[in-house]
Amino acid sequence: MTRLLRVACGVLVAVCAQAATLEYLSTDDLVEKSTAVVRGRVAGFSAAQHGPLIYTHYDIAVSEWLKGGEAAHVDVVVPGGTAGRLRQVFSGAPALVQGQEYLLFLWTGSSGLTHVIGLSQGVLTLERDSGGELVASRRSSGEGMLDARTGRVVLDRPVRLRLAEVRSRIAAQARRKAETR
Repeated sequence: MTRLLRVACGVLVAVCAQAATLEYLSTDDLVEKSTAVVRGRVAGFSAAQHGPLIYTHYDIAVSEWLKGGEAAHVDVVVPGGTAGRLRQVFSGAPALVQGQEYLLFLWTGSSGLTHVIGLSQGVLTLERDSGGELVASRRSSGEGMLDARTGRVVLDRPVRLRLAEVRSRIAAQARRKAETR
């Protein structure tokens, strides 16, 4: 009976989480709200249950810390996955590909788990353009999101930024923070 109750609670939490509206985050919002921004490749992944929720843990081999941290690897969790005979799926949760290089906007919660900010909004694929410059991009999720500034529902938009521009925005945010201290 206890196991059945745990499974039922997990399903209820999953259904409620899927029904929630995701807040739209601009690139500047991602920079400001993140505790870390990393450039790295997915070295491996596994899923584990944490209370009623299942998370997929991605081992990210970090090639560059743009904000925060210094470790060679970071464990990033994304809600959803398969643990044993249980499977959970969350709308808007990204699925990272082993070996792919990403720019990840992260935050570490009080639980000690490191999450991607804004689910798929905080995951940008890194590729070199025709001039050899690194470009971070993501497709539009097609999901409706809440713009917290206006209170209106907006559609997600694709993002394409040079990595140098992201570095510049992070440096500008750090300067603004230092000036207000």
